[in-house]
Amino acid sequence: MTVLVMGASGQIGHFLLPRLEAEGYAWMAVSRRPPGNDPRWRSGHLPDGMPELPPLQAVVSLGPIDLLAKWLAEMRLPGIPHIVATSSMSAETKRESQVPEEREVSRRLRDAETMLIATCASRGMPWTVFRPTLIYGAGMDKSLTPIVASARRRHIFPLPAGRGQRQPVHADDIAAAVVAALRTPAARGRTLSMGGGERLTAADMFRRTQRSAGGFVLPLPVPRLVLELAASVSPLMRGPVNRLDTDLIADNTDLEAILGVHPRPFRPQPGTWQPVR
Repeated sequence: MTVLVMGASGQIGHFLLPRLEAEGYAWMAVSRRPPGNDPRWRSGHLPDGMPELPPLQAVVSLGPIDLLAKWLAEMRLPGIPHIVATSSMSAETKRESQVPEEREVSRRLRDAETMLIATCASRGMPWTVFRPTLIYGAGMDKSLTPIVASARRRHIFPLPAGRGQRQPVHADDIAAAVVAALRTPAARGRTLSMGGGERLTAADMFRRTQRSAGGFVLPLPVPRLVLELAASVSPLMRGPVNRLDTDLIADNTDLEAILGVHPRPFRPQPGTWQPVR
């Protein structure tokens, strides 16, 4: 049978499809813009634009979990596939945020997880949910890669101070965890937090990112007073500035014990920030 992969054209999917193939899984990838002429790629999107599906061994969703939960609730899938979905650690780390929009993101994530789990339970489908921290590694993320791209253009990399702990996780390590979950019965019925292989302060994360940018990029320390002023006049800055001293981390204990996956430390290189597609 087939492993259906949704969101396959994203950063995790870039690493996941070769891993599935290496493990002998047949896969079918769904994307709004499928690349090339590979018949295993189909055009489609959640929740109401999916193609006809064959009997499925598993469904891997790498996109918004709320759309997946809605689709699952409305769709009767062929077979009893294992549902593997990526959510986000924001479900927990932004639960008590000072920014209302971030609290709403956290609530939506938790509600979607609950809906997905309830649907799976009612239909006897096994499930695994991953909650990754900040994802990087394919030059497609919306967090660090845009900062690097801007710094390369302007030749200046702003370095905010921040004591909060960070734990960036490489997209390929998430792909490895997904494949491990497919072959590990103990992963079924589990929500697994997932961060990178080391914790570092937000300031250190930005410093390492700056050093890995390549070319002529000068570090520019940004005083806390300037950050607080920016947050006071720009609602878009309020959340990022408030989070600088907040820990955004994950406990990998269950992930490592159940799946045997040990994420790599944060050691970016210039190529880390080059888009793979």
